[in-house]
Amino acid sequence: MTRPITHAITNARFVMKLDRLPRVVADGPLAADVLELLDGKVEILPWPAADERLTSVDAIYTFGHPRVDGAMMDRLAPLAVISNYGVGVDHIDVPAAVARGIPVGNTPGILDGATADLGFSLLLAAARRVVEGDRYARSAEFTRYDPAYMLGREVHGATLGIVGMGRIGAQVARRAHGFDMQVLYHNRNRRVEDEAAFGVRYAEFDVLLAESDYVMLTVPLTDATRGMIGRDALARMKPTATLINIARGPIVDMMALYEALSTGQIASAALDVTEPEPLPRDHPLLGLGNITILPHLGSATVQTRRKMAELSVENLLLGLSGESLRHEVRG
Repeated sequence: MTRPITHAITNARFVMKLDRLPRVVADGPLAADVLELLDGKVEILPWPAADERLTSVDAIYTFGHPRVDGAMMDRLAPLAVISNYGVGVDHIDVPAAVARGIPVGNTPGILDGATADLGFSLLLAAARRVVEGDRYARSAEFTRYDPAYMLGREVHGATLGIVGMGRIGAQVARRAHGFDMQVLYHNRNRRVEDEAAFGVRYAEFDVLLAESDYVMLTVPLTDATRGMIGRDALARMKPTATLINIARGPIVDMMALYEALSTGQIASAALDVTEPEPLPRDHPLLGLGNITILPHLGSATVQTRRKMAELSVENLLLGLSGESLRHEVRG
């Protein structure tokens, strides 16, 4: 049995001493490496019910994407820290946390390469109809080689439009140059240094949609980006274009995408994220052959997930000790 030790938990709102292990609410089940890193350091409590009030909780650890709003923070007050396993914190009301003096930690910079790899995997899979081809090759219908069947589209020399030139967008641009692609980008603020470093060209949103053979979304989910790929945006894309989303599901209007794919308005799509996630099993998108859908695997490599576990746990323990987090989200 682990012997409780005395912890000093501090933040801008309070200072307290605990003659027990800090109690952390976490949505689960947590990954084995997270549990290993937390073993003997905290007591993990199950996620509370919607109206449940707990007064002995010291921190929140979000492993998936459970909603954490101001009301929940108040029901668990006082909290020392909220630590998120991942970069995106659209499920956490960060301004509400800041207003309450609760630091919010995340894990930027360590999953960019893995997510960019997956984005390019989706691009290539959609372009060369890899998933369709795999299904066909396994089926009874494949009885002979037919050079006129299942033609895809070339990636090398094509134009890639990146919506969101942040860390992941920059990593995608690096990979695109290996395929001799022309790269356009659209961002809230123009990134002149990135233009020089990665050989990308800034384009207005509508221009990027109209000129790109492949449109890849790498923007964070905000009020401005929610639903940005809807009927109007899809109508501006080439009928031969492919949409790739490795950002967040709500950035794309799912029914508008279904209409665009089923009518041939665009050629194909490849999604790592959807809205909702997962899609209902009877959603019409699941019946289309020109879409590839993954179960949110952007950062799902052994190496990256281990780093995410280490950094998110470090943020949690630093917050519980009243120290500055390695990475803190600012509201």
